[in-house]
Amino acid sequence: MRIAVIGQSVFGLEVYKELRKEGHTIVGVFTIPDKDGKADPLGAEAEKDGVNVFKFPRWRLKGKGIPEVVQVYKATGAELNVMPFCSQFIPMEVIDHPAHGSIIYHPSLLPRHRGASAINWTLIHGDKKGGFTVFWADDGLDTGPILLQRECDVEPDDTVNTIYKRFLFPEGVKGTVDAVRLIAAGNAPKIVQPEEGATYEGIQKKDNAKFSGQLKHSYSGATAIGQPLEIPGASQPGLVSKAGLMLFGNDGKALLVKNLQFEDGKMIAAARYFSSGSSASVELTEEEKTFAEQMRGVWKSILTNVDAIEDSTDFFKSGAASMDVVRLVEEVKLRASGCQLQNEDVYMNTTFQDFIQMCVKKLRGEDDEEELVVDYVEKNINNMTIRMPHQLFVNGEFVDAEGGKTYKTINPTDGTAICDVSLAQASDVDRAVAAAKEAFEEGEWGKINPRDRGRLLYKLADLMEEHQEELATIESMDSGAVYTLALKTHVGMSIQTFRYFAGWCDKIQGCTIPINQARPNRNLTFTKKEPIGVCAIVIPWNYPLMMLAWKTAACLAAGNTVVLKPAQVTPLTAMKFAELAARAGFPKGVINILPGSGALVGQRLSDHPDVRKLGFTGSTEIGKHIMKSCAVSNVKKVSLELGGKSPLIIFSDCDMDKAVRMGLSAVFFNKGENCIAAGRLFVEENIHDQYVKRVVEEVKKMKIGDPLDRSTDHGPQNHKAHLDKLVEYCQTGVREGATLVCGGKQVSRPGFFFEPTIFTDVQDHMFIAIEESFGPVMILSKFKSGDVDEVLRRANATEYGLASGVFTRDISKALYVSEKLNAGTVFVNTYNKTDVAAPFGGFKQSGFGKDLGKTC
Repeated sequence: MRIAVIGQSVFGLEVYKELRKEGHTIVGVFTIPDKDGKADPLGAEAEKDGVNVFKFPRWRLKGKGIPEVVQVYKATGAELNVMPFCSQFIPMEVIDHPAHGSIIYHPSLLPRHRGASAINWTLIHGDKKGGFTVFWADDGLDTGPILLQRECDVEPDDTVNTIYKRFLFPEGVKGTVDAVRLIAAGNAPKIVQPEEGATYEGIQKKDNAKFSGQLKHSYSGATAIGQPLEIPGASQPGLVSKAGLMLFGNDGKALLVKNLQFEDGKMIAAARYFSSGSSASVELTEEEKTFAEQMRGVWKSILTNVDAIEDSTDFFKSGAASMDVVRLVEEVKLRASGCQLQNEDVYMNTTFQDFIQMCVKKLRGEDDEEELVVDYVEKNINNMTIRMPHQLFVNGEFVDAEGGKTYKTINPTDGTAICDVSLAQASDVDRAVAAAKEAFEEGEWGKINPRDRGRLLYKLADLMEEHQEELATIESMDSGAVYTLALKTHVGMSIQTFRYFAGWCDKIQGCTIPINQARPNRNLTFTKKEPIGVCAIVIPWNYPLMMLAWKTAACLAAGNTVVLKPAQVTPLTAMKFAELAARAGFPKGVINILPGSGALVGQRLSDHPDVRKLGFTGSTEIGKHIMKSCAVSNVKKVSLELGGKSPLIIFSDCDMDKAVRMGLSAVFFNKGENCIAAGRLFVEENIHDQYVKRVVEEVKKMKIGDPLDRSTDHGPQNHKAHLDKLVEYCQTGVREGATLVCGGKQVSRPGFFFEPTIFTDVQDHMFIAIEESFGPVMILSKFKSGDVDEVLRRANATEYGLASGVFTRDISKALYVSEKLNAGTVFVNTYNKTDVAAPFGGFKQSGFGKDLGKTC
């Protein structure tokens, strides 16, 4: 037969493919217009097959078929219309035109559950049997004669997804094709639907608002704290909280309700039940008044039986149905692209006045977001009250880990517990990745333009700046960073990073490429840079917030979504960042934060098939393991910033004062917990002793103490295991024959303090000359005067290549040494001078890929 397929979605695609296999001629596919540049799966497949595809925004206008559209359809010469899944209103002159009429798939056993959301109503009513119907279309709402029905058992734990995937989708495709077979054979029945047992659950029918007292699915993520609300039929009052309305069944289970509907059809967020109607109206500008009048015209075109659209006109009471909601949402998008409506917004603003107020607030960026619920740990410290979230952040909400698992994060200043933090499990990773994937593929994040994306990043940076002292205090308390350094670098550079990448959002460009076939055939070749999807980020503990910013800001600027695992020992600034990101207005699912172990959370992110890129900063050993996992799982892209043993060469013609000052910074900056720290200093022999004397004098002046004390120079090491490693490292150096000039042991006080340490007479074969300490340990070696190439050979005799430095007044020597050093960064007469605009990364076993700058 000659068949026209009218519909959309993957379901429609599968029916289309099966009909072609059956040998039918598909004379046309009528589907919805492309959405954000992406074609519907049905239309995309048909275009590949060379089938005529039509993408009409609508078929009817003011209740009548659009003549031009109907004429295009009739020209196909279809003998049968098959509508596997269709969200558009099709005129009866199209329905009745083919010789064999039109058939429609409906996911319920008609006449039960006519109308929208049939699968939901099957579950809500507790039906023991579910199924689908293929029926002949008529001018009623799912009232046409039945052609074919198939049923299935509804399992106790069924959800919309499970019953759809198990039966309604696969069997529905087969059933629709079987129906076409019956029509082709001339054996298709037309069984009139009985009115007995017929149901139509319109969303605005108050009769449906009943509570059975038993709940199939329980909700475990809410606490029973809120304002009581009597619920007829319930075993106990419900509770209205910031999370929504909690209902309790007589079986001990609970259900969280997000939205409520009043008897007049108005919907509200359940959390606002006791405060509904309290929001103030906004005064419209002239431009907004023009938009309102345009929408008044749209309402009139939909509500054709209404003489005039007044402010009090109710959309549903005036005759609108669920398909009119879809049309209204699309009409708004055509007239105001910055107003991203969901169908739910229409149900919650049913009068014209409420609808316009809601649209205007969205256009202004003032729409009422669901209130963020945060369970804070509060501490009075550093002359302020800090408020720290401590749960996982998944899909825009702070939630407990699976099973309520937690661990204690420790203050390195005194070794005491700061608070309990949720410990993410593998299932939490799966939930976070699913949320990030949905946000990228289906959510608002993928629809906003780059400039609006940049505005969100700027807003986040502003909020971080407002909370700069609080963030620095949390960072200092959780990681041991000296407060003044945390304020300037840990937090300050994080803010700069987000502002820098915010400016790149609308400047990410491809290019056109001249090719041989460009003329005379008028071929055009161009590249387009697009986001890749879900990015996993695993960061270290030395700069908790700054490492988050370096990697996250670039991912977000490019339009990706993020699942980030902070270091297990320093999770708190990442959790505070999640709160600020939510308050900045980032859509749900764009940013997800999962504190937990690397072996579990990091490994699951490396293995996850829906993660498209993973960025890691940490040890070379773990980096190799991650790289292998990423390759084996789905060949995901990887960027690695790994270990380092950065050489610093100090020539005798240097500025001695500067070389001493910057040499100390190169080693002891951030307690030596610095990826680019100078792991080994080569000092020209004729100034070696003088240099050692000077640096020892300065080290002895360093004040070791509470990192929140503004006069402290040197705070505690990050955690106990690292402190123990440093003690062992120095003991090894002494055993091998290096000279311990000062330090080398734990400070005798509570906490994880380690003395700034200096070793001299370090030979190339020694453990401390080869391996990174990642702590406040200066490793000094001599080199012969004037032997530049020899010291370069020794400096490059390492598997690492992250950073390096040279001090000399001879510009020619500086350029020569810079060229020969095998490192991603070479500092000349300075050190640690990173900037958000300069790319950062290493060579060899220090990893690959860049953070910061345009090339990241």
